[in-house]
Amino acid sequence: MTTSNTGNAGDTGNAGDTDPAVRAELARLRESIDNIDAAVVHMLAERFKCTQQVGHLKAAHQLPPADPSREAQQIARLRRLAENARLDPAFAEKLLNFIIAEVIRHHERIADVTNGGAPLEER
Repeated sequence: MTTSNTGNAGDTGNAGDTDPAVRAELARLRESIDNIDAAVVHMLAERFKCTQQVGHLKAAHQLPPADPSREAQQIARLRRLAENARLDPAFAEKLLNFIIAEVIRHHERIADVTNGGAPLEER
């Protein structure tokens, strides 16, 4: 059983005072949350592996690190997916914008190194 505190905002009182069935249900739900968090991290790692390859391809062909048209399409697509999944589309957009900013930062670093410069963190 996991001992994570994930998702317990609003928990009050002593856990010993809580009905054992409630504690068991909390533990079950928190274990699910922990598993989902792990899956999200692994999916993000896979996504970044792909975007790193895109960055190398762009750098090799002197393409710009950012692609505003593609980014707008992805944001619109993710908003639709979020709506269909009953997730706040504004939240989904904020998340994707954060990811896109990181991807662009990676692409800029790859382009800089590919074109003979030092990585940004070495300057």
